[in-house]
Amino acid sequence: MNAAGFPLLSLLTFLPLAGAVVIMSVRGDEATVAANARWTALWTSLIVFALSLILWVRFDPSDPGFQFVEQASWLPQWGITYKMGVDGISVLFVLLSTALTPICILASWEAIQTRVREFMLSFLILETMMVGMFCALDFVVFYMFFEGVLIPMYLIIGIWGGPRRVYAAIKFFLYTLAGSVLMLLALLAMWYAAGTTDIPALLKYSFPASMQTWLFLAFFASFAVKVPMWPVHTWLPDAHVEAPTAGSVILAGVLLKMGAYGFLRFSVPMLPLASAYFAPFIYTLSVVAVIYTSLVALAQTDMKKLIAYSSVAHMGVVTIGIFTINMQGVSGALFQMLSHGVVSAALFLCVGVIYDRMHTREIARYGGLASRMPAYAFTFMLFTMASVGLPGTAGFVGEVLVLIGAFKVSFWLALLGSMGMILGAAYMLYLYRRVVFGRLTKDELKSILDLSPREIAVFAPLIILTLWMGIYPSSFTSFWDASVSAMVEHHQAALLLHDTVKLAGVMK
Repeated sequence: MNAAGFPLLSLLTFLPLAGAVVIMSVRGDEATVAANARWTALWTSLIVFALSLILWVRFDPSDPGFQFVEQASWLPQWGITYKMGVDGISVLFVLLSTALTPICILASWEAIQTRVREFMLSFLILETMMVGMFCALDFVVFYMFFEGVLIPMYLIIGIWGGPRRVYAAIKFFLYTLAGSVLMLLALLAMWYAAGTTDIPALLKYSFPASMQTWLFLAFFASFAVKVPMWPVHTWLPDAHVEAPTAGSVILAGVLLKMGAYGFLRFSVPMLPLASAYFAPFIYTLSVVAVIYTSLVALAQTDMKKLIAYSSVAHMGVVTIGIFTINMQGVSGALFQMLSHGVVSAALFLCVGVIYDRMHTREIARYGGLASRMPAYAFTFMLFTMASVGLPGTAGFVGEVLVLIGAFKVSFWLALLGSMGMILGAAYMLYLYRRVVFGRLTKDELKSILDLSPREIAVFAPLIILTLWMGIYPSSFTSFWDASVSAMVEHHQAALLLHDTVKLAGVMK
């Protein structure tokens, strides 16, 4: 338990399931059930978000360790415990998960008209899995939440998605599950070697150098797919294109961060020697992702697919920052993860707004929307500039910090990584110009309406966050500075010890 003895993290994790039970118990005609499901899901997610604000306020950024720790015996005969806690690396991702969930529910208020109860159930279950994954401090508990995310997301894509939804859902499920099987084998090997599944204990355990190599590759197989890194990224565009708007929002906003979080929580601190050894390999894949997927995005005619490929490019910047394993690079990667979670979610919502009116995502079918939808044009412009990395917006700070960290490693790494900002400006401004500017000549657009009050309520918190992160970034970086500093120092100490032992062996 935390100091106050109140299981805040467990409440945050499992309260959405209580809302799901309430939704399942509702009886009546279809309209009544749908209305009650919407309101129950919305109020449940808002209460969870309010509780997460307590977590944010009471969190001590100066403490690099885990806080709000809760522990209970679960499978004592095998040394497995139910253990929850957050540190500076995970706490803001809990808030990101709880903030985007009510936004997704509100965005789906009118878009989802079939099986509304089941849709809201899926989102509440998904919230439980996301929050639980970021809070878990036992490997077995983490793995259950990590894999549990797949089930509601599979249903969201497969039931409420587009024409090729079944194909996209199966591809998403198979890609992400296949890598996770190897991660499970790695967890079992670590359990056998260290005798515990406790994550804080494993962070202090020194695995042999030869074992670290195989463990790193097993983790990489799972986390690289989740990021997703090139070339195992092909499931993402299909999933985004076929998913409903809310599904795309939560997929880009939170689920893509699971792989990067895994690298930061497990690969880098637990396997420092392997992380340093494979860093050039990670840099190569990341640079290819930044440049190649940006060029692919530039060639897209579907708005969702363009933003999906841009997500792969942005996450390439994140993996570069993580494996620089210096203060600026890792801090920039964390900031980029948060900013991408907000900005990419907003961009998918922008696509959803006009898709709900026109039922097409083809860029060529739009043009001149500024004359009919000025509020929408302004909102879309803000998030486009944030995606490009305009100073004063959320997208700028993370990319600059990552490039500073990359420059400390290699000038060429920083140079090639910076290509993402240039190409990002090309494809995002291309998208914005084709959709918003020009003359309004298409008859079907001449009666299109601007943002509704509900849509303004959806975008308002994202606009505030985008500007807040760009103008006052230290209010976010201060949360993880102590944790990142401790991780970097631990990594450098492990490398120094290894080099010292190796040198001593040579001298003998």
